[in-house]
Amino acid sequence: MLPSPRITVQFDRPDRGYEPLAQLVVRYEAEGLVAADPPRAAEHSVLWYTEGKGEEDLGVHFFERIVDPARLPPAAPGSRFEVALPASPLTYEGVIVKVRWCVRVRYFFAGGRDFVSEHEFVMGRVPPAMAVVDPTP
Repeated sequence: MLPSPRITVQFDRPDRGYEPLAQLVVRYEAEGLVAADPPRAAEHSVLWYTEGKGEEDLGVHFFERIVDPARLPPAAPGSRFEVALPASPLTYEGVIVKVRWCVRVRYFFAGGRDFVSEHEFVMGRVPPAMAVVDPTP
């Protein structure tokens, strides 16, 4: 069994907090790749998804697939991309539903396996929701 790589992601803002319509700049690098199973493609994307009760939703805001060997490890150990974020949805920490944003990096290897790494960030400044407890018995 081949070891899983480790994807390190560096956001241009250390707190990973972004306002709607802001530019998101990301650099990433794959570590722990083995010569016996080199990457044949890489994908990086920016997406949001919901968690919680009910149906879960997913929206892909940005997606790029890289197949050029000159842009893949070991020729290029990492990559960089930049994208303008949309106006919504905002990150939301609700009691019933949560909205999360993340950068997803996925490598596809010559041997047929793939590896996915997700790195969350926050878009907007919506305070977390709090459950209201009815004080009456």
